[in-house]
Amino acid sequence: MHFLKATRREFTVEFGRFIEQADGAAQSEQLFDLLSDFALIFDCPWTAYGLLASDQKCWKPVRRNPAVMLNYPDEWQKRYFEKGYDKIDPIIKTSRQRAGAFRWSEVYNDARTTEDERRVFDEAAAYGLRSGISIPLHGPDGSFAIISFAQSWHREFQNRTITYLQLAAFHFHLKIAKFANSSSNEEASTLSPREIECILWTARGKTSWEIGKILGISVNTVNFHIKNATRKLDASSRMLAAIKAINLGIVEL
Repeated sequence: MHFLKATRREFTVEFGRFIEQADGAAQSEQLFDLLSDFALIFDCPWTAYGLLASDQKCWKPVRRNPAVMLNYPDEWQKRYFEKGYDKIDPIIKTSRQRAGAFRWSEVYNDARTTEDERRVFDEAAAYGLRSGISIPLHGPDGSFAIISFAQSWHREFQNRTITYLQLAAFHFHLKIAKFANSSSNEEASTLSPREIECILWTARGKTSWEIGKILGISVNTVNFHIKNATRKLDASSRMLAAIKAINLGIVEL
């Protein structure tokens, strides 16, 4: 169903279907896939979810919570963390101050946004994330989550689109919280010592070649261990596996 041809009734039907399927989801990853599929109805191929504690200044997952999931391009994820953009991301700063959804263009054009902060948006656009919205979800303990949806071309989000995506984000976040309260962290015990070492250095921004030099093993061996760790952590990329390992307390930066 293409966004421009969809009627209000069709959107309502699709939202109802998302709610029904989300209520039947058994895993957080399955729930994220449902949210991503729903976002595609609005021509948003990129979705990200992250939960932060009240005292966090950058994009570091809250320990013991399956709280970072995204399908952004791998190249952009790597660039983002290598350049330390998690420490200056204007989306995080704005989300601390806002209670409702906001367009990225609002932040970009805000006079208070610095040139360094605008560079985060500019580089994201270069990797295909050219327009987007973010939805802050504040908790009673001071923690808050951010759900972002991005499009691959420059086009402002319609108010109706924002409303549907915001409702879906709320429902997703509530379901994730329930999963976190009831889930265990058996993934932590399945990684071998060498897999943990490789994921640790991946989290620190090292390439396979650099990790091989540090650990005294070949690049192929490094890639073998990272591939196994990524599979065991049920992650779609090595960067997401590293984030999840930090999140679960398997490694510490």
